[in-house]
Amino acid sequence: MKEVVAYLGPAGTFTHAAAEWLFPEKHAVLQPYSTIPDCLQAVADREVQFAVVPVENAIEGSVNSTLDWLIHYIDVPIVAELVYPIAQCLMVHPSQKHRPLREFRKILSHPQAIAQCQRTLRQKAPMAEFVFTDSTAKAAGLIKEQPDQPWMAVGPAKAAEFNGLSILMENMQDHQNNFTRFLAVGWKEKENRQSADFCKTSLQITLPSDYPGALYQVLAAFSWRKINLCRIESRPTKTGLGNYYFIIDAELPVDHLLMQGAISEIEVLGCQVRILGSFPCFYKKSYEKIASKSNFAQND
Repeated sequence: MKEVVAYLGPAGTFTHAAAEWLFPEKHAVLQPYSTIPDCLQAVADREVQFAVVPVENAIEGSVNSTLDWLIHYIDVPIVAELVYPIAQCLMVHPSQKHRPLREFRKILSHPQAIAQCQRTLRQKAPMAEFVFTDSTAKAAGLIKEQPDQPWMAVGPAKAAEFNGLSILMENMQDHQNNFTRFLAVGWKEKENRQSADFCKTSLQITLPSDYPGALYQVLAAFSWRKINLCRIESRPTKTGLGNYYFIIDAELPVDHLLMQGAISEIEVLGCQVRILGSFPCFYKKSYEKIASKSNFAQND
């Protein structure tokens, strides 16, 4: 029986592509959900076996809704991570593809996608209004449903392909080194751990009190053991201004002797340690493009 995997939909989002990579169709059924909290709550409620959600973008930083839901609202372990290249496209309905850019009045997409392309969009279509949608694929679907409107959407090439839209510009993000980190959460380990680039442990650490050197002592537990920390981030505890959790990602599995020692030392300091997951990490270096021709130049 195939496992069911929730992802931020509809079909054609970058999260959909990441879910396909992590859970090939022969092993799983991919189920779209309209929001990140819906995806994560579905796996927490055991409606699905796994969920795939974005957690960090190289240009725009952390996806706060993912972090907050994992920290505050559910207790499901992270089982895999995928770093996936992001290539944003500017797309329109085929009936609008010869319209001059200055005549377009709206640009639709997810806030993260628009933020990744904001400078380019302002240069090419300065009069257009930004309209935020739940996902990039939702934006493409709205363009398809409104063929007479002078609207554009930002999103992946697959969203254009699924909705029969014309691509005016490819790789339009402001910075070309654009990657998003996706997490898979679920109730059992990812099967192909042996093919991972490396393994990582994600910890949520609560300091016993706010005193000078508290965070330094936590970090020293990793430093003298030469455990590489690839990410450190603070998130509010929601109990008062200035109160934070620290999310720390370390490049060792949780059952490694050095990691066990670091966790024990941190707990002796009076800190609370919650293991968010110990999981394989995968890195996809290239983005598959669909066959399309850009007529952006002639519309500029």
